[in-house]
Amino acid sequence: MATSRLLLRSPTLRTVFSVQHNRSVSTAAAPSHHNDHQRNQEYLSSNHYLNSWKRPNDPKKAQAKLHQLRREYAKKVKAVRKEYIHEMELQKLEKQRKDEIRKEALRIESEERRAAKTAEKKAKAAERQVAEEEFRQTLLKERAEKLEYHKKREQKFMEKKKEKNELVRRHSSLWIDENELEKKILDAIMDEM
Repeated sequence: MATSRLLLRSPTLRTVFSVQHNRSVSTAAAPSHHNDHQRNQEYLSSNHYLNSWKRPNDPKKAQAKLHQLRREYAKKVKAVRKEYIHEMELQKLEKQRKDEIRKEALRIESEERRAAKTAEKKAKAAERQVAEEEFRQTLLKERAEKLEYHKKREQKFMEKKKEKNELVRRHSSLWIDENELEKKILDAIMDEM
């Protein structure tokens, strides 16, 4: 038991055990993509370069043929590298073009956003101005109504004062002197009897 613990502490053995365990689990399950791929693999046709080397009897011919093969290989590698560089340049240009299109789209989008914000601010300012104007008109109307109310109230007060004064004036014309007052009181008492 102690040896198995020591073995499992070893990193290489632990990976071996885990790989073997994973393999046993993966093969026990349904066929994986890898297994399916191996069954459906299509192989390329044979290459004419493979097994094309036949050993010549003369070492100079062998050297020349090997040199020729190396030169052809170098040409092919050079052509492949040129094609690769050309493809990389095309990809770089395509990426730059896409980046420029994306930057232009972002710029247009930000300008549209700025224009929308400006329009929204203008609309809010116009609404605020209309609301302030309506409020101002309402205040002026209320002030005018209050002034009119106070004027009417003042007029009523003045009319009542005038009526009172008129009433006092009329009654004052009926006032009697003190000398005549006693005489009238006596007359009134006599009339009642």
